[in-house]
Amino acid sequence: MSIEKENEALKLKKEQVAELEDKVKRALGIVIVDYRGITVEEDTALRSALREAGIEYKVIKNRLILRAFNAAGISGFDKVFEGPTAVAFSYDDATAPARILSENGKKLNKLAIKGGVVENQAMDAAGIAKIANIPSRTVLIGQLLGLLTSPMRSLAVALNEVAKKQA
Repeated sequence: MSIEKENEALKLKKEQVAELEDKVKRALGIVIVDYRGITVEEDTALRSALREAGIEYKVIKNRLILRAFNAAGISGFDKVFEGPTAVAFSYDDATAPARILSENGKKLNKLAIKGGVVENQAMDAAGIAKIANIPSRTVLIGQLLGLLTSPMRSLAVALNEVAKKQA
């Protein structure tokens, strides 16, 4: 290989690392998975579910993503980026990739979560499993609204019963 081609390849890799570093810095939630053993149909269904949730899912070379993590100031993932690796980036909902990948991992029984990052906190597979159990933001808002309106609803029912008794 000539020196020009080597320099061009190095430049391309540096650009890829810089792009990945930007994604790592922007993402609220990142989940790293081992996708060994899943079929094309299963992978297509998984990608579709992730895309619907606004999650970017890519198979990335381990060295490139590891360099991007290190450049972004996230360390301790040397052992995680071994073997076949896919990475899911979520820019809106920190828990969505963990939740969707965990659900699909249970269905497929082949997808293994290796670790991830949630709101700049590095986590192992057990930490990501805990995050996967947190309901989505919209569900949490609905639960909060239910809690806030419950006392008012109870008061209205009680006042209505008092009014019926007096009438």
